[in-house]
Amino acid sequence: MQNEKLTGTIKFFNEGKGFGFIKHDGSNTETFVHVSGLKDQVKENDRVEFEMQQGRKGMNAVNVRIIN
Repeated sequence: MQNEKLTGTIKFFNEGKGFGFIKHDGSNTETFVHVSGLKDQVKENDRVEFEMQQGRKGMNAVNVRIIN
């Protein structure tokens, strides 16, 4: 699954703590996203494109960019 471009919606993002979750399109899957994985500044309900990468505690979203 690594390097595959996925799309979804920012379900939650806490700017103060620098993390949130992305809900994948077409499923109920949610993936953790840390501010270090962002290419664009995001907020809740933004549509995004991202890749998955193994982190210390599981899979993380990286290279997260806003899409229309």
